[in-house]
Amino acid sequence: LPRRSGERRAPVRIIAGEWRGRKLTAPKGDATRPTADRTRETLFSMLTSRLGSFEALRVADLFAGSGALAFEALSRGAAEAALVETDAAARQVIQRNAAALGATIRLLSHSALRLPQAAVPFDLILADPPYAPGSGSAVVAAVQQAGWLAPGGWLAVETERGDRVEPASFELDSERDVGRARLTLLRRPA
Repeated sequence: LPRRSGERRAPVRIIAGEWRGRKLTAPKGDATRPTADRTRETLFSMLTSRLGSFEALRVADLFAGSGALAFEALSRGAAEAALVETDAAARQVIQRNAAALGATIRLLSHSALRLPQAAVPFDLILADPPYAPGSGSAVVAAVQQAGWLAPGGWLAVETERGDRVEPASFELDSERDVGRARLTLLRRPA
């Protein structure tokens, strides 16, 4: 959801791990909507209770924006991160954030709704599509079609509160509303 006129964007910070407290730059304008700190904290708490650790995970961040979700996972020990973002200004911000943190990432300019076939699937996919009815379900379909989620892997989708995500062939683990967002966790059967 775009910010309201005159509404200031709060700084985006890494919540935990190696880069805890470090600020990230967010793209200017209303084209991106960084995940709020409270929502990100809830999401990563949900994931930690299921995963135990992020150590050695292969992570993808779809609709990456500032890259906050991927950088949070890397800060907590993920082995690698691929960030998918089509907006050129956002890609520049992601590259600056990666440089400031000393993070090695793979930045892809593909549409998150038309992903290329995965050579090696990911253990964790984080998706924060623009708030629009059905956007989360469209992400699930794209991830499934491209084979991006490894067996036993997790897909976390942020949508607007009340927007139900269709799990397709994945298992619905949980849904939680946080502020104006809904977090949906799905798992691919092992």
